Amino acid sequence: MNKNNTVSPRRGRPPKIARDNADTKALLIRTGLETLTEFGFSATGLDTILKKASVPKGSFYHYFKSKEAYGIALVDAYDSYFIAKLNHYLDQQNIPPLERIVNFTQSAIKGMGKYDYKRGCLVGNLNQELNHLSDEFKNRLLQSYTAWQEQIENCLNQAKQQGTISKTVNTQLMSEYFWIGWEGAVMRAKLTKSSIPLTLYTEMFLRALLT
Repeated sequence: MNKNNTVSPRRGRPPKIARDNADTKALLIRTGLETLTEFGFSATGLDTILKKASVPKGSFYHYFKSKEAYGIALVDAYDSYFIAKLNHYLDQQNIPPLERIVNFTQSAIKGMGKYDYKRGCLVGNLNQELNHLSDEFKNRLLQSYTAWQEQIENCLNQAKQQGTISKTVNTQLMSEYFWIGWEGAVMRAKLTKSSIPLTLYTEMFLRALLT
């Protein structure tokens, strides 16, 4: 005990901070999202996340039975956030459909630039680690992509109805193509620390629709 009659925290253990259950679980989710949008799931140890969150390991297993269960919970949280973001941009009926897609991509570019292109898409990052993920985890990632594709497909269908793009455009395939290419552009943007891959992909996607 020191002169001020306070107990120093033990080395190697995060300090105990009083939180209620909901706060602790939300903190673990938030810290995991911040960490895994920048680093890989397999390469990131739980100790790293727990240290950042100042949460003891025993508390972690109170909320999540395993690291994989935690990872799926992170995908759930990210998916909810991302669906809300897509709805915000793609459901603006007062804006032409293709312009809505551009507004979404511009927002994403701005977001990546804010973090110096270190953070990307959580689902896209996990897609690079499929050999280390269970079938349940893989299916959860596919569910996210399917939901995102439906958002783009709806927007493209409206563009078709308005005569902006040809009625022969297969909007289902083009929506899948959008996410396949966009995730690749996000990875290239992280590599080059530049918005150029994202801008280039957006431009080429629109050209493919309008030819």
